Amino acid sequence: MSERNIRIGSIDRQAVEDQDVEIVERKGIGHPDSICDGIAESVAGALAREYLDRVGEVLHFNTDETQLVAGEAAPAFGGGEVIDPIYLLIVGRATKHYEGRTIPAETIALRAAREYLESEIPQLTVGEDIVVDVKLGEGSGDLQEVFDEDDEAAGSVGVPMANDTSFGVGHAPLTETEQIVIETERRLNGDYAASNPELGPDVKIMGKREGEKIDVTVAAAMVDEHIADLDAYIDAVESVREFVADVARDHTAREVDVHVNTADDYEEGSIYLTVTGTSAEQGDDGSVGRGNRANGLITPNRSMSMEATSGKNPVNHIGKIYNLLSTEIAEEVVAEVDGIRDLRVRLLSQIGRPIDQPHVADVQVVTDDGIAVSDVEQEVRPIVDRELGDVTEITRRVIDGDLSTF
Repeated sequence: MSERNIRIGSIDRQAVEDQDVEIVERKGIGHPDSICDGIAESVAGALAREYLDRVGEVLHFNTDETQLVAGEAAPAFGGGEVIDPIYLLIVGRATKHYEGRTIPAETIALRAAREYLESEIPQLTVGEDIVVDVKLGEGSGDLQEVFDEDDEAAGSVGVPMANDTSFGVGHAPLTETEQIVIETERRLNGDYAASNPELGPDVKIMGKREGEKIDVTVAAAMVDEHIADLDAYIDAVESVREFVADVARDHTAREVDVHVNTADDYEEGSIYLTVTGTSAEQGDDGSVGRGNRANGLITPNRSMSMEATSGKNPVNHIGKIYNLLSTEIAEEVVAEVDGIRDLRVRLLSQIGRPIDQPHVADVQVVTDDGIAVSDVEQEVRPIVDRELGDVTEITRRVIDGDLSTF
């Protein structure tokens, strides 16, 4: 085993599952912040693959400043219209010239954004409902080659140097509330939406557990084209509520109450009806990094990084790599080691150090009753060491689109 700085100890709190109050949130793929995350990451993957195809290595780029300016719409039963389209600006840096070659980074970005929207949010017609623009500056020369495979002095041949002194944090296992929240959004935007086109992709889930009672609050944008009248809208809301209740029952024996579109006022005719299935059509702006963390959740009961993971370069940008890797480490440890009730992993980089040699890898656990931290330490340490040694696999999986960043 290596001499990496791995520390293992106990967490100075109860396991989240045992705390009196737990809050968990997930913003669905059609939420304005998630639209920005999804496009930024789609563009990042496309640029990385294009660089590999053209020059054999990933060059300097970042697209993690993508912004969305909300549009204006006039929804109506049976179908309304977009009055002022959503505006989305892909912002960042990308290498456009390398060893005498010109790389059309902005064209690549626009194509990736269009393909992402057509695949994930088909209700938005590019060029009509949403206008996509791109402004990618070119980075300084010393940043354009971010993957130095020949730096033997660093002690880790083939491993990039950290671009920043930063950290990532992950946890496992998911609590029942966390499982309900993430699974609810994924299934609403998956099998449920496939057979219920009235549900738009802008689905936000908020879970609250007080003691042994869980409340799930759902904000579900309904698509007006598929809603004939108020009765049809009320039926659609009730259908979502019943579906979410069924999902929750798959993950807990606790009492669960589900609430959908609680701001509706039927008497006043104020309901969550949209033309495109997203609140971005009507005054709700978006930005990369304001939504889900790298594990797909927003978890105030847990330690979290404020980094915007989506759109960052996957080769040496710690804000991306360590948040993904810390989550992977936590999940692997819990899967392989018995007796762990709650686990937190914090990885800290130091600029210029190989990314497989963190300044510290801090692993903190809550063990089951009757099990001491010392009882599991010798099993945990080699798993952490193994995953750190395989850190460049995170880069490959991100480029291949196998890891989600939001």
